Amino acid sequence: MAASCSFVRCGDEKDSDKVAIVRFSNGSVKNADRLDFTMYKNTDEINPRKKHRRILVAESERLSYVGSNFGEASLKCNNLCKYYVGVLNKKTMQMEVHSAQVFNLCPIIPGETVETTKAQDTSLSYRDKVDSLVEAFGTSKQKRSLNSRRLNQVCSETLHHAVAKAADTVIEQKGLEALQQEVAESQEELALHLPPCYADADTPENVYLFEDLLSPAEFEALEEGGAKMAALTPEELQKMRDDRQCLCAVNILENMQTAGEEMRDKMSRCAYYLSLLLKLAQQKYVARKFGKEQGCPRIIQSKLFRNFTVETFNNGRVQNFVTSSMHSKLAAYCLALLLHVGHMTADLTLLHRDLGITEARMIEVAKSMRLTLIRPPRVQDPEAGLQDTNAHKQAALVLPLVSYEQFRDRPKRRKMR
Repeated sequence: MAASCSFVRCGDEKDSDKVAIVRFSNGSVKNADRLDFTMYKNTDEINPRKKHRRILVAESERLSYVGSNFGEASLKCNNLCKYYVGVLNKKTMQMEVHSAQVFNLCPIIPGETVETTKAQDTSLSYRDKVDSLVEAFGTSKQKRSLNSRRLNQVCSETLHHAVAKAADTVIEQKGLEALQQEVAESQEELALHLPPCYADADTPENVYLFEDLLSPAEFEALEEGGAKMAALTPEELQKMRDDRQCLCAVNILENMQTAGEEMRDKMSRCAYYLSLLLKLAQQKYVARKFGKEQGCPRIIQSKLFRNFTVETFNNGRVQNFVTSSMHSKLAAYCLALLLHVGHMTADLTLLHRDLGITEARMIEVAKSMRLTLIRPPRVQDPEAGLQDTNAHKQAALVLPLVSYEQFRDRPKRRKMR
């Protein structure tokens, strides 16, 4: 009868304790015991993206093999699944199970990776030949044009070096990964940051669903904050209006007195959530304790960090900051929330003032959401003067949704004389 064995799981293993599983890209190695293996790790133990990087080198008398767990040559299977290796102790008949990672070793031929310098082509280009002819036989006008072009070329090279030096300084201060993230986000279309839209809905309330803005669990967590907002006195609301703090939320609280009891509860909770969104839009770097002073629930705080901030690694720690694209996303979600509590109508002027963005950008967000823009005419009152409230731009959700054509500036024609 065959002897039985038992499995023994090892304790908590560090990343350096993982077993290396090696496979060779050019086939199997006959004399594997003659290979000398060396493992190299990244010296940066603080950066979470670099501290797990490893390079495995296998040297023999004829060839050297190199493999790594990062870069284009790394195996994607290490990220998709986990590998384990069992080591059997024949005396105790117990098999220890260790976590492992796979390395694909490729042969390195000496001299192949060294870039050979190509001999420079000493022949002149067509432009250089023409410039030589102009210097020798050109007219005074052609020579002046040549000198001006060469002077501009020198100035452009100086400007290029200055810009490159400034770019290097910005990269050192802010970090390359953060800049790449900002560039990628600036190239994304605004539609990627809009709430889910159901253009074929039968009612305006179902175009931008309220559940996509606040889930039932999140709406339930806003009960305490909504009660505090509903308990604000008219004097406190007037003080907020005088200080120009969250004017959209103040407008909701002032208009909810005429609504029903259920609608008042919904409006107060939405006003509290809207105030958090507006305060988040005023931040650049968001601290982890954001919202705690206002009694923000944990589930709402996690939602704000997850959906409206971007994480970046800076000075050895992860930071959250609000980028330009996140401002557009905050504007879109605030606008959709105002539609649900304002009978499918929202004040764009108050919203863009609270968010701290331009009116043109706010209108662009409203057009991207396919809303109908309404601007009441200015009314001149001889006694009260020009009423600013009459000039506020409004946005309404009307079915069928409006489709706006992309505006393109036409170049001005040059006036011929």
